Amino acid sequence: MPQAILSLFESTGAYLTGHFRLTSGLHSPEYLQSALVLQHPRYAEQLGASLAAALVALTAPARIGLVAAPALGGLIIGHEVARALDVPFVFTERGATGDMLLRRGFQIEAGINAVVIEDVVTTGGSTREVIAILKNLDAHVLAAGSIIDRSDGQADVGVPRAALETMRVISYDPSNCPLCREGSTAVKPGSRN
Repeated sequence: MPQAILSLFESTGAYLTGHFRLTSGLHSPEYLQSALVLQHPRYAEQLGASLAAALVALTAPARIGLVAAPALGGLIIGHEVARALDVPFVFTERGATGDMLLRRGFQIEAGINAVVIEDVVTTGGSTREVIAILKNLDAHVLAAGSIIDRSDGQADVGVPRAALETMRVISYDPSNCPLCREGSTAVKPGSRN
């Protein structure tokens, strides 16, 4: 990861080491708690503007008309990307059964060009869920973006992706986690338990 982003995550306490259970269910010795960076409006604005510029370059000449993100991780950065693009922002959230839903009266215009934003992508699962919702509502999903791509560019979400930083973070299936074998217990610092 280039020093500027890594330094930002480290200086805000957002880059953690230990034994973590990721949203994907995988275990990892590293965790990126983006909320600790995004709690600073100046950093959120800068990251959003940079990600918006990357998405415009990726999707040109099409014009992005909507930004969507999954709650909770994509809320702040999604809003900042939408602000930089001067387009509406909507978000999805998990219902009682765990399904991703578009609620709160949000309406999607058929045929609108949309992008999906996340803070950190590991497997791309949440991004794929949001893309499926938008496509089911006849939106045209141009691309997806994230601050950090933990998959080293390997996560496939079905559309082109942009990330401000790409890194390869070691992750383990819980059934074959060496940290668990050493007796360590994985903690879940993110928004979903």
